[in-house]
Amino acid sequence: PAMPLFSVPKEVAVGTAMLGVAFATGMLAGKRRPAPRSRGCFGTPRSSKTVIGKSGPLWQYILDHSLREHPILKKLRLLTADHPCGKMMVSCDQAQLMANLVKLIKAKKVIEIGVFTGYNTLNMALVLPDNGRVIACDINEDYVKIGKPLWKEAGVEHKIDLRIKPAIQTLDELLASGEAETFDFAFIDADKESYNEYYEKCLRLIKKGGIIAIDNVLWSGRVLKPRKDDLTTQSIHHLNEKLLRDARVNISMLPMGDGVTLAFKL
Repeated sequence: PAMPLFSVPKEVAVGTAMLGVAFATGMLAGKRRPAPRSRGCFGTPRSSKTVIGKSGPLWQYILDHSLREHPILKKLRLLTADHPCGKMMVSCDQAQLMANLVKLIKAKKVIEIGVFTGYNTLNMALVLPDNGRVIACDINEDYVKIGKPLWKEAGVEHKIDLRIKPAIQTLDELLASGEAETFDFAFIDADKESYNEYYEKCLRLIKKGGIIAIDNVLWSGRVLKPRKDDLTTQSIHHLNEKLLRDARVNISMLPMGDGVTLAFKL
């Protein structure tokens, strides 16, 4: 059926307009991830080739003229860069966009699925009000230990509720405790085979006018021709196709980092 016309809250409409700038930025910015399992990193081995180049003078110009990185965020980014799996971290320009969106919609409750060292967790916590909180979901506490001292140093540790267990379990607990439609923003960046389930549960938890950001939707270009035996790419591709036709949300897919889709709940 044809997609109906929808109305969205003022904050979301303004946020959507802002994405034009993000789109232009994303054309040149990117992030890469390593072949994780070879060094004990969580995830699926991937090609070192990126969809969108992360080198060159124009990309550096963009960072030099747009990135406003908190000193402790920079400290955590540099610590993460030295980690064998450091390239798993969300790109700093993309993280800044997430924080701007969180601030724009005056979010108080945020879900993050996939924490790694906690760069984006800290990034969002910094812009939340003092009574705001991030439910941060991960299964690997070793990575998070890198960022936790810096959460405290930044004075935002009290805003972060870290849950070390499968994210599906945490999302089910939130739903069971009556927190459906009480969250403002969700960021999904964990195991790709579970993306559809994460999305569906986040959609129930997010209030109308809230935003779900889904990372790695381009998956190093593999989504262009997913192999039948590549379940990870197939999962991402199927969710991308589903989102295009999902009348519950408005969407923008941005070529920033490894691709990020913003879904605005209607």
